[in-house]
Amino acid sequence: VAALRRGGTDLYATYVGHEVRGKVLGLVGFGRIAREVASLAGGLRMRLAAFDPHLEPGAFPGDVDRMDDLESLLAASDVVSVHIPLTPETRGLFGPAAFAAMKPGAVFINTARGGVVDLDALQEALDAGALFGAGLDVTDPEPLPPDHDLLGRDDVVITPHIAAGTGAAKRRIFWAAFEQVLAVLEGRRPDNLVNPQVWTSARAEGGAR
Repeated sequence: VAALRRGGTDLYATYVGHEVRGKVLGLVGFGRIAREVASLAGGLRMRLAAFDPHLEPGAFPGDVDRMDDLESLLAASDVVSVHIPLTPETRGLFGPAAFAAMKPGAVFINTARGGVVDLDALQEALDAGALFGAGLDVTDPEPLPPDHDLLGRDDVVITPHIAAGTGAAKRRIFWAAFEQVLAVLEGRRPDNLVNPQVWTSARAEGGAR
């Protein structure tokens, strides 16, 4: 984009693209969103690998290589895509050690939560040429201040936490919320219950009365 704005010519000879066919997409976390990403990446003929310590081996489809630890996944992946919640254990998970464990020239993508990434460590990895580039839909802080160094880089794409901002996605979110509320009001267990122990406890208390 910068070259086009400068009036650059013969960009085909100047720039070399990054083909994903046959490359390994490493998914950190293998929940619902990561599975959707895996399905899309499979259509691009990428090879798939995932690490999720909370899932049993049988939960991984046959076309996804289950990795035993994060370091193994990072070392094997050409593209690393993060799909984990922000918890005390995952905060800052992607720091100097994680970026050092990644395959040289890899691409790093985070659409999960900004707090799982140490942005200073990411910038150091980019400065050192250890990574090809990064794509971030989430940051910490969010949004980044206008003068943040990452915003001016050609090897980083940052969007303001709007990856799910399509019209269709917003409608699905609203309808899902309505359906969950209706389920509770009708005494049914909602499908997307985050804290199931609360539902079990409430049902037990209700039955004891």
